Amino acid sequence: MRLVSLSFLMVFMTMFNLAKADVLEIDSAAPEFELQDQTGKPHFLADYHGQWVVLYFYPKDDTPGCTTEACAFRDEYRVLSALNTQILGVSMDSIESHAAFSEKYSLPFPLLADIDGHVANQYGALASLGPIKFAKRHTIIISPMGKIKKVYRSVNPTLHSEEVIGTLRILKSEADS
Repeated sequence: MRLVSLSFLMVFMTMFNLAKADVLEIDSAAPEFELQDQTGKPHFLADYHGQWVVLYFYPKDDTPGCTTEACAFRDEYRVLSALNTQILGVSMDSIESHAAFSEKYSLPFPLLADIDGHVANQYGALASLGPIKFAKRHTIIISPMGKIKKVYRSVNPTLHSEEVIGTLRILKSEADS
C-alpha cells in the first residue's frame, strides 16, 4: 500500500511540476530573462537594476483569480512605486492576449509573454496538466541588486498585494539599516 501511495505522489508531483517548487534560494541571483510585454517591448531583468521587482506568475489572462490579483496590484501601484518597486506580471499567454487584458483593466505595469514557459520553469512556476502547460500563481521579490529576497508559492489573489507591500516594507527597512 505504501509503495502505491509513493508512486501516486511521484506521478502527481510530475504532473504538476511540484518537484521544482523550491529551486530558488533566498539571496541567490535571480535568473535573467528576456520577454516581451503587451506592447511588444522587450524586458530584461537587468533593466530593473536599482529597483525592487515583484515578478508575479499567473495562469491565464482574464480569469477570475488572475483578474483579482492583477487589479489588486493595479490598485496598489502608487504605493508600490513609492517603494521603488516594479511590478511585472508573467503568464504563458500571447502578447495580444496580454494587450487586451491590460487594456480592459487599465493595468499600469508590464505583462510579459512567456509563451514557451521557459522563464516560468527557471523560477519554478511552470506546471503541466497532461499536455497543457501554464504558470502557477507564484510571486518572487527581487532586490535592487538582482537577488531573490522572497518566494511566495501559495498566493491568495485577494490579499496578495497587501502581503507583498508588507514584505517589501520589511525588506526595504532591513536593506536601509
